[in-house]
Amino acid sequence: MHCFSQIIFYEDLNFQGRCYDSDCADLQTYFSRCNSIRVESGCWMVYERPNYMGYQYFLRRGEYPDYQRWMGFNDCVRSCRVIPQHRGSYRMMVYERENFGGQMMEFMDDCESVQDRFRYQDIHSCNVMDGYWIMYEQPHYRGRQFFLRPGEYRRYTDWGGMNPRIGSFRRITDFC
Repeated sequence: MHCFSQIIFYEDLNFQGRCYDSDCADLQTYFSRCNSIRVESGCWMVYERPNYMGYQYFLRRGEYPDYQRWMGFNDCVRSCRVIPQHRGSYRMMVYERENFGGQMMEFMDDCESVQDRFRYQDIHSCNVMDGYWIMYEQPHYRGRQFFLRPGEYRRYTDWGGMNPRIGSFRRITDFC
C-alpha cells in the first residue's frame, strides 16, 4: 500500500537544501524546517506537529515550492502520513452534539456548504463508516483541514478541531 506513494521534503524554498522522504510520526530528527515539498505519488496529510497533531494539510501529486502553496502558515512540518487508497462506497454520519447526540445526517458524497445542507455549521461528533474524508472549517473547501479515517469521533477534538465549526467536507477519491 505505501510502496507506491512518495513524498520528498526540502528544507529550503524551490526544492533546495537537505531532503527527506518517508511516512513518519516525528520528522523533527530529520530536518529543522520545511519550505518545499514534492509529492511524487499518492495522497498525503502533513502535520505541523509530531504524532499527527496540529494544523493538517492535504497534498496530492505535485510540486509545492514554498509553504504557502500547501496553505501552510509557516515552515514547520513535523509528521506526515500516506492516505491509503479506498475503493468502494463512502459513508459518514454527522451529529449536532457530542457522543452522537442530537440531530444526525448521513452523507455519502461531498458537501460544499454544511450550513446549506445541515442547517447549522457546528458538528460536534461524527462516525465515518466508509472511506477517507477531509473536513474544512469554512464552506467551499477552504480553511483549516481535518483528516478523518473510518472510526468514531465522539467530539470535535478527536479529529483535531479547536471548535465544532465545520463549513464543508469532501471524500478523498483521487489517488495519483
